[in-house]
Amino acid sequence: MAQKPSIAKGTRDFSPIEVAKRSYIMNTIKEQFKLFGFHPIETPSFENSETLMGKYGEEGDRLIFKILNSGDYLNKVDDELYASKESTKITSKISEKALRYDLTVPFARYVVQHQNEINFPFKRYQIQPVWRADRPQKGRFREFYQCDADVVGSKSLWQEVDFVQLYDKVFSKLGLNGVAIKMNNRKILSGIAEVIGASNKLIDFTVALDKLDKIGEEGVKKEMLSKGIEQAAIDKVQPLFNFTGTTAEKLAKLRELLATSEIGLKGVDELEFIVNAIKEIPLETAKLDLDVTLARGLNYYTGAIFEVSAPEGVKMGSIGGGGRYDDLTGIFGLKDVSGVGISFGLDRIYLVIEELGLFPDTVAPGTKALFINFGTEEGLYSLKAVAQLRKEGIVTELYPDSAKMNKQMKYANKRDIQFVILAGASELENNNYTVKNMNTGTQETMNFEELKLLLR
Repeated sequence: MAQKPSIAKGTRDFSPIEVAKRSYIMNTIKEQFKLFGFHPIETPSFENSETLMGKYGEEGDRLIFKILNSGDYLNKVDDELYASKESTKITSKISEKALRYDLTVPFARYVVQHQNEINFPFKRYQIQPVWRADRPQKGRFREFYQCDADVVGSKSLWQEVDFVQLYDKVFSKLGLNGVAIKMNNRKILSGIAEVIGASNKLIDFTVALDKLDKIGEEGVKKEMLSKGIEQAAIDKVQPLFNFTGTTAEKLAKLRELLATSEIGLKGVDELEFIVNAIKEIPLETAKLDLDVTLARGLNYYTGAIFEVSAPEGVKMGSIGGGGRYDDLTGIFGLKDVSGVGISFGLDRIYLVIEELGLFPDTVAPGTKALFINFGTEEGLYSLKAVAQLRKEGIVTELYPDSAKMNKQMKYANKRDIQFVILAGASELENNNYTVKNMNTGTQETMNFEELKLLLR
C-alpha cells in the first residue's frame, strides 16, 4: 500500500508564488543590510552540541533539536545509565551535534574561530534557516529563516542608534508603516532585581516578565512565586505592570525607582542616549517605544534590547528583535569583544504583509509569452526567438510538446501567461509571428523586432 505523503509538523512547502514573495522580503532586507555596511557570511546548519547548549537558558535548551550520532549510538550508554532514564545524561552520550537554534551563537563561534582574519568592528549579516522544537502555531514554526545583522568589536551606542534606523528603513521599504520598535535595557532589569532584593533570581525574574503579553500580569506573578521570588519583592515591581507616560516621563520614573542601583542607572543613561539621538535623526514611519517589561529571555543580552511589533490591528507576535551582548564571545575564549545585533522574523513579516495586502503586483512576474509548439521545424524556429527574447530579459517559454492547440492554450490560461505566440508553417514562410493577447483576445501578426518591443 502506497505511503500517504506528509511533512513534519511545524514545517512547510512553498509554492512558486510564495517563494517569490519570500524572496522579495529577503531581498529588501538584504538591500538595506548592504546599504548600512554589513557583509554576508554563512555557517553550517548544525553545530557541535556544546556550542549551542547552555547559551539560551533552560527553556531555550529544551527547544534545541538534537541529532543522533550515526551508527550504534546506544553503544556508549551503559545499562545503569539506560535504566536511570535520565534523558539529559543519555542525550549527551548519544548526540554530539544539534541543529542551530538561532544565528547569533554560531556567529559568536565564527568570530572566535576566525578572529585573526577579521577586521574589527566586524559588521556581518546572515540569512539562513534555524530550527526550534517549539509547539507549532500561527506565526511560529519549527523551521524558519532568520535575517540577522550584528556588529562585534565596538561598545559604542551609535551602533544601537544605527540598528533602530535599520529597522525603520526595512519596514518602511516593505510598506509596513507604523511598526513599534520596543526598547529596554538588561541593566535596568538587573537594577530592578537588585532594588527588590531578587538579584539571585535575575534569570527567573526576566523570563517570567518577558511573558507578560502572553500570560498576563497574574500569570507572571504566579510564575515568579513558583520560582521562589518572594511576594514582597513582587509587590515592589507592581509599578512596572502599569508603566505609562511619555518616553521622558518613563525615564524619569526609572531614575527614581533605580536611585540606589548603579547598574540600573547606567541602563537608563544608555536608553536616554539612544532616545535623544533618534530625536535628532527622526524615523520615517516606525515608532520607538520604551517598554520596561521587555526582557527577551535569552541569557546573553547585557545591554539594550529590542523587539518589533506589527502595526496596530494585526495580531502577530514579534516580527524582529535583538540587543547588546557584551560577553558572548567570552564563552568561546575571546574576552572583551562587545557585540550588538538584530534579527528580522521573515515568516511572521510575510504573514503580516499578506494580511495587509501589501505585496506589490510585480513581486512574482510570471512567464510573459508562451510559444505554441506545432512540431519539430516550427519548434526550432520558435526556440531561436525564445533565445533572443531571453537575452533581452523577457521571460519566455516554448511549450515542450506538440500537443493539441486547445491543451496548450488552456495551459497558458492556467498560468496567467498574457501572450501566446503562434509560429506555424505560414509564419515560417513569411518570417513573422502571430501574437494573441490572452487578456483582450486580440490577435495580430508582426516581425521579431515588433514582437520584442511588444513584450518589453
